[in-house]
Amino acid sequence: MESILTFIFVIVILVFSTVLHELAHGFVAYKLGDDTAKLSGRLSLNPLVHIDPVMSIIVPVLLYLMGGPIFGGAKPVPINTNKIKGGEWGFALIAIAGPLTNIVLSFLFFLLWFFTGQNADFWGTIATYGMFINMGFALFNILPIPPLDGSRVLYALAPDFARNVLRAMEPYGLIVVYIVVFLLGGWFSDYMAGAQSGLLSAYFWLVGVR
Repeated sequence: MESILTFIFVIVILVFSTVLHELAHGFVAYKLGDDTAKLSGRLSLNPLVHIDPVMSIIVPVLLYLMGGPIFGGAKPVPINTNKIKGGEWGFALIAIAGPLTNIVLSFLFFLLWFFTGQNADFWGTIATYGMFINMGFALFNILPIPPLDGSRVLYALAPDFARNVLRAMEPYGLIVVYIVVFLLGGWFSDYMAGAQSGLLSAYFWLVGVR
C-alpha cells in the first residue's frame, strides 16, 4: 500500500513541478512585454494546458520505475521574440526561469527532509523524491541543446557563428537530446549524478552543514 501511495505522490510531484516550471517561463515573458503565453491560457495552474503526455508523465515514470535519474519536460510556452524586452538577454531570462524554479522547489523539499529528521519513512521518502525530481528537471533542461532552456541562455552568450550552429540544430534538437540520453547514457548519468551531488552539497552548506 505504501509503495502505491509513494507512486501516486511521485506523479503529483512530477505534475506540480512541470506546471510551475512552465508557469515561470510564461510569467517572466509576460513581465518582459510578451503576452503570448497569457493569451494562450498558459499563465495557469491547470496542468492540462502544460503537460506533454510523453515528456511530462511517461518518460519520468519509466525512469522512476527503472531507478534512474528522473527528468522530463512539458509543452513549450509560446513566445513572441519580437515583443520581448532585452532581445536575446530577455529570452535568456525567460528560459532560465523554469530551471531556477525547479532548483527552488528542490531546495524546499530538501529543507522538508532536513528539518523533519532526515528519516527514511514515508514523508522522508516523498521529500527525497521531490528534491531529486526537481533537480533532474533543472539539470536536464539547462543542457545547451535546442530546444532545451540551456540553449536559450547560450544564444545570449555565444558569438554569431555559435548561434548559427544552434539555429541549424533546432529542427533536430530533440533527436540530439534522445541521443545524449539514450545512446550516451553513461556520460549523461555521470553528469546528472555529479551535478546533483554538487547541488546537494550546496544545500547542506546553506543550512550550515560544512
